[in-house]
Amino acid sequence: MTPTASPPDCDVVIVNYNAGKLLTNCVSSVLRANAARVIVVDNGSTDDSLECLERVIPSKKLSLLRNHQNLGFAVACNIGARVSSASHLLFLNPDGVLTEHGLARMIEVLDSSPTIGMVGGFLCNPDGSEQAGGRRSFPTPQRAFLRAFGLSRLARFFPEAFSDFLQHAEPLPSQPAAVEAISGACMLVKRAAINDVGLWDEGYFLHCEDLDWCMRFAQRGWKVMFVPDAKVVHVRGACGRNRPLFVEWHKHHGMLRFYRKFYHHQYPGLLWGLVVAGVWMRFIMVASYHGIRYALVRMGMGRA
Repeated sequence: MTPTASPPDCDVVIVNYNAGKLLTNCVSSVLRANAARVIVVDNGSTDDSLECLERVIPSKKLSLLRNHQNLGFAVACNIGARVSSASHLLFLNPDGVLTEHGLARMIEVLDSSPTIGMVGGFLCNPDGSEQAGGRRSFPTPQRAFLRAFGLSRLARFFPEAFSDFLQHAEPLPSQPAAVEAISGACMLVKRAAINDVGLWDEGYFLHCEDLDWCMRFAQRGWKVMFVPDAKVVHVRGACGRNRPLFVEWHKHHGMLRFYRKFYHHQYPGLLWGLVVAGVWMRFIMVASYHGIRYALVRMGMGRA
């Protein structure tokens, strides 16, 4: 299939937090893709990202909504969604860049079936390699445990028992494929599906809100698709690179909220206690790593 030359009614919501010049690159790519409107929701940035954007891109298609503090990713996404009336909404990270025909191709796939409610593109690193998280299964507590402790590597020998929830190491499909979940870095959704499922869960501050939305779409019978020929170059983690502990703290809080909502009934009593302990054990391990790394940098023995 060839991407349509003129995309249907589609607004793009970009949540910004100190993305610097990456925000301008992102918005430029969206305007080149002929989106109807670009809605930038800023979460209290303290850098010059908005000033640079307004200086370089004085477009009538651009709307800036400024929050006075960081309200979290889900809240900001909902603010953007509520001011839009478009039939299609793309949620795109400010460190992402749409490639030529990427948006049109995703819209084409989204509109190819009334049962498809959400699609995601091929998230790639600047070197062109596929990025983890763009296509995945739901990270059940068991799958997350196996990956956290390196046991998912045994999947090549015992695929049923040790399967990983990330799928970027698997062969790239030749055509759009149904998946359980995609990344919130690039999510194109139908307005009709949002009206049926509801907006993002604002109980999440950062991380796992995209998994939550994918799960709720599935529960309502909407398909989630991965589009391998719609490339999105993503500089992963650009907005949180200077605050790794802050990001990890909210990520692990998000994990527990996700597990509590959708898996608590499968892990009664002591098993649930082990799930909670496992999440916080992982946080301690990650926090220790960042603490040691920071100490080495301060001592001039490592790189920031």
